[in-house]
Amino acid sequence: MSFRSAVLACSALWLAACGSPLSMENYNKLKVGQSFDEVKQVIGEPARCDETLGVRSCQWGDEQRGISVNFVGGQVLLLSAKNLK
Repeated sequence: MSFRSAVLACSALWLAACGSPLSMENYNKLKVGQSFDEVKQVIGEPARCDETLGVRSCQWGDEQRGISVNFVGGQVLLLSAKNLK
C-alpha cells in the first residue's frame, strides 16, 4: 500500500467514525423550541424537508440512520433519532 493510499484510508475511517454530525452526542444537543438555524448549526443541512399544513418535517441522514425533526412556527416541536451511536 502506498503512502497516499494509507492516508486516504485513514481519512475515510476518521470521517466515518468522527466526522459525521449524526451522532447521539449531537442529537442530545437538540431541544424543543430551537429554531431551524440552531438545529442546522448542530447537525448541518438536512437531506430533505417537506411542509404540510404548517408543519415542516426535515430528515438528516437516511432511512437506516438519521435524525428527524418537525418544526411548527419555525421551532422544534418533535424530534427522533434512529440507529445513532
